[in-house]
Formats: sequence, C-alpha cells, structure tokens
Amino acid sequence: MLKINFEKIMTPVSTKLWLVEDQKDIREGMSSLLSFSGQFAGLKTFSNAEDMLEELKEEAPQIVILDIGLPGINGVEALVRLKNKKPNVKVLIFSVFENDSHVFEALKAGADGYILKKERPEKILESIHDVLSGGAPMSREIARKVLETFHPQSADAAFEVLTTREKEVLELLAKGFLYKEIADKLNISLSTVKLHLHHTYEKLHVQNRSEAILRYLGK
Repeated sequence: MLKINFEKIMTPVSTKLWLVEDQKDIREGMSSLLSFSGQFAGLKTFSNAEDMLEELKEEAPQIVILDIGLPGINGVEALVRLKNKKPNVKVLIFSVFENDSHVFEALKAGADGYILKKERPEKILESIHDVLSGGAPMSREIARKVLETFHPQSADAAFEVLTTREKEVLELLAKGFLYKEIADKLNISLSTVKLHLHHTYEKLHVQNRSEAILRYLGK
C-alpha cells in the first residue's frame, strides 16, 4: 500500500482544486490521490478544457492542475484563457512531456509550476502546496533539460545587482527546488527564502516566479 507523509503537506482543507486530464485512468488515479489526501474541500475533475472553462463562468478554484496535451483546446491555450479570466488562479501544468519547447510555452503563457505525471504522489502533493504558497515547482528532469539548452553568455548586467544569496536562491528555484527545499539546502528559514525572492523580483523588474526563472534561464 502506498504510504505518504501528509505531515509534510499543509495545504488548507478549504482549497478548491480542479483537475483537467483527458486520460481516464490518470484522471481517476489523480482524483483518488487528491481525495485520499484529505487536503481539498472542493475537488472537481474535467476530461477537457472546454468544460473547465465553461464551469469557470460560475466559480473559480484556487488551483487548477492542467494537462498540457488535451484534445480540442490544448493545455497552453486553456491556460491563457483561464489566466485572462481569473489571473489569481494558480495553474500547475501536468504533463508527460520532457520537451523544452513545451516547458517554455507553458511558462511564457503564465504557468505557476510544471510537473511530470511520473512524479511520485508525495511530490505531486508537495508541488501543489508549493504553488499555493507562492512557489514555482518544476520537475528536476525538466529544469535540467531547460538549463542544458542555454549556452553561457556574457552576464546580464541586471543579475549583477543581486546579492550572492539572492543568486543562490534564484538558481535553486530555476532548477526545480521547492521553497522548503531551498530553505533546507541553504539553511535559512522559509520566510527568508521568500524575502530574497521578493527583492530579486524588484531588482530584475519582473512580476512573478515564472518571469524570474525565464530571465535566469535566458541570461
């Protein structure tokens, strides 16, 4: 039997979460995981983006787990439409793809995080919590592949204004570490991680985690 350490996952039980996944077995498996976790009061599942966007007219969740490879309206297009209507809804892209073009497409469209379907259940739940806490989780495989596509160039002058610690935090964020993992790795508090990132966003003149990561990856 699968054992998950729910003590590490502190998502408020009042959180409304929607899952959009066209493959029935994956949708039902994820639904069971999310229900079993006891972390979500409002769980809804959809087999396509059209139904989700229609439901969005009536209510909105705190977070949507969105398959990127949907039939009809695909995940990226659905993400754009969702963010245009409800910009405060967090979106965690859920995909089998490890292709860099899909990563960038989703991030540039405003995704708050990106995780592979093959990730272990506990990691998926931790990523949901991290997104809701302001993090930007990505799988290590994806982060590594994205980083490998860039070649070292002359340092972007904007990054010179960052402190050594701010650069360390941003680098770990871009590599797919969760906020708590960054705090543990650097032996600092979670609030200090968030403070460093707040200062980083201001110095880089970006609005969110995705923009900061893209700036870092493209520097």
